[in-house]
Amino acid sequence: MSHDFSSPGGDDALPKKGLVLRGLQAFNQVAAFLGSLAIGLAACVLTWEATARYLFKIPSDWQDEVTIFLLVGATFLSAGWVQVQRGHVGIQALSAVLSPQADLVRRYMSDVLSLLFCVFFAWKSWSLLMEAIEDHQISGSAFGAPLWIPYGSMAVGTSLLVLVLLEQVLTRDALQTKK
Repeated sequence: MSHDFSSPGGDDALPKKGLVLRGLQAFNQVAAFLGSLAIGLAACVLTWEATARYLFKIPSDWQDEVTIFLLVGATFLSAGWVQVQRGHVGIQALSAVLSPQADLVRRYMSDVLSLLFCVFFAWKSWSLLMEAIEDHQISGSAFGAPLWIPYGSMAVGTSLLVLVLLEQVLTRDALQTKK
């Protein structure tokens, strides 16, 4: 299964956007690709763990934490790209009962509220990241992985999501077309 990490408008829409928006789009594409790799790597780690434990009787204590870190990274790093595609879960039942104009307003307000929540979440993620770096925080497991890894992916991924939402709110993307 292949994924198209390009914009919904295709490459023809790129010249119409400014350099900053094209940079954001490229960064989101790279982040989504890295998220895809992280999911594949998590699957490999879990497969190795099951194989090593049951066939070779080799126990390990690191695979769960590594898998969690990879899945957290994949989730947050790809969030901005998913928002560009309008792929986040929406309340489609309301679309059927609202007038088209009311539904556009609902979608726009949803973007505004999502933006506000994500700004707060990004701020908290950056706070956690800075604290983890300054205090040299590690996980409580025997593996003792540094906590800046998941906090960093949360901070970067949520910040990318904030930038995408901000662009969509400022350009009133939700009010222009129904995808």
